[in-house]
Amino acid sequence: MAVKIFITGGTFDKEYDEITGKLFFKDTHMREMLELGRSKLDVNIRTLMMIDSLDMSAEDRQLIVENCRKADEDQIIITHGTDTMTETGKVLAEEKLKKTIVITGAMIPYKFGSSDGLFNLGSALGFVQSLPHGVYVAMNGRCFDYDKVRKNKETGVFEKL
Repeated sequence: MAVKIFITGGTFDKEYDEITGKLFFKDTHMREMLELGRSKLDVNIRTLMMIDSLDMSAEDRQLIVENCRKADEDQIIITHGTDTMTETGKVLAEEKLKKTIVITGAMIPYKFGSSDGLFNLGSALGFVQSLPHGVYVAMNGRCFDYDKVRKNKETGVFEKL
């Protein structure tokens, strides 16, 4: 069965406007990233939203839950902003879905060329296929239970609690 990938935005998909100097959302880079990584997995991609996770509301998180619940696939990756991944993870875990859900993101936008996004995506694809049902965060080559991780804002690295 295919892996479902839900896009929610976050730094993963931000682009840089050279005129204004601001980051913005246009389209997801997921297909391009999968091609660059030479992925041969069967994936179904759906964009749910393109927002910064600091702007994510309870309604946005409920939309993510509903889409995970309705997905035929039981292996799901969610691209997400790094600041509130664990909040979304908690909401998903409360649903006790019989699915493996891996939330991943990037500290640097993919379009910057030096992004960790491609590496994090590849890790998430491996983790989602090998872990038991549950909700996880995949960052920096590591996988964490959603409730046993934090983003260290001083180092920019995710670490176990």
